[in-house]
Amino acid sequence: MSKAPGYAEIAEHFRRQIRDGTLRPGDPMPSYADAEEQFGVARTTINRAYKVLKMEGLTLSTPGVGTVVAAPASTSIGTRVALHAATGSAMERGESSRILEVGTVGADALVASRLEVEPGTPVHMRRRVVSRYGIPVHLSSSYYPAYVIAVTPELQQPVSTGASRELAAERLGSPQEQVLEEITSRLATADEKEALGLTAGQVVVTQVVRTVVLEDGRVVEVAVKVAEGSTILRWTTSLRPAQE
Repeated sequence: MSKAPGYAEIAEHFRRQIRDGTLRPGDPMPSYADAEEQFGVARTTINRAYKVLKMEGLTLSTPGVGTVVAAPASTSIGTRVALHAATGSAMERGESSRILEVGTVGADALVASRLEVEPGTPVHMRRRVVSRYGIPVHLSSSYYPAYVIAVTPELQQPVSTGASRELAAERLGSPQEQVLEEITSRLATADEKEALGLTAGQVVVTQVVRTVVLEDGRVVEVAVKVAEGSTILRWTTSLRPAQE
């Protein structure tokens, strides 16, 4: 009698199927009961395996649907800039954006410091939820200074452009030069949980704050993106003495 696989082996089994295309973006993963029967293991083992896949960004879970395979996602802003240059849209295959709110708000301390304005200064805000194959994956709030809205009045409309920052940079006549990305983990607010379809009592989310600067030094956008899951930043430092 062969030994039952552990959670890591089960996770690797599905990882291979996702990578070789046997399981494609949007496909449902086997139910917990089906996976238990398939591998001959307890529910806790399947739960651990599925949690690993979810933390790796290979699967998504949503109420009423279950666990499905996630589309490959690029979180690199550089990749999205290149995608827009090549296709005219910064949205990837299977992605859609739905505007939840637009309007003028007073910049809070986080946004004000990055736009280099006083807290409370009126700035334009666009909040949207981005879905992949119909499943919400992140909530994004973009903040623009007055000089951006002056040349891109379209951003005052509750319509997704798929490339708001690129449009603003083009109108301002200066290409995007660099982005500062600041990543933290925190508990989701009630509004964030509702927008992302999260039902647990306490949900940890990753918050990414991006400050995008044009070649001429002006800030074109400060964006605050929130997605389910915690982020761990890791790096390695050599402890070997420097060779002379």
